[in-house]
Amino acid sequence: MDGAAAVEEFPESEFEFRPAPDVMTFREAARHILDAGDGLSGLLLAGYDNYANPEFRTLAKQYMRPLPESAGGAALAAAMRESVEDRASALAAQPPEFFAAMITRFDGQRVTRLEMLQTIKEHELTHRAHLFLCLRMKGIVPATTRRRLAAQAGK
Repeated sequence: MDGAAAVEEFPESEFEFRPAPDVMTFREAARHILDAGDGLSGLLLAGYDNYANPEFRTLAKQYMRPLPESAGGAALAAAMRESVEDRASALAAQPPEFFAAMITRFDGQRVTRLEMLQTIKEHELTHRAHLFLCLRMKGIVPATTRRRLAAQAGK
């Protein structure tokens, strides 16, 4: 998982780095990726069908990992990887009907569970871009770019 790799590569002493005054710190963004991914997919797997309900944030907390807010980089990266493995396994075990079922998204739009899963992934990618920006601002090339450059060099 490239988000976990970013957490491992970012200097832990810089986890409170904030690229601009009104945005999350590196730690906050990484933790948000973990918590939102766990919470939203946990609700989805539990059969929750109304994310427009104001209580969904409170309900999602029961699916979040009990990782201390001050967790270090290694623990946070490990939790991110574990989350992806756990959720991917649980989702893979679902029948096609599960993904076809309709739910209500935060904005009130009716979508299939598969479309909601895509929304969750897009949310992760948005915040992963924040992690990558922080890496770049500290002179660190993200793993995704290093892989692409290595592939290009090998041609």
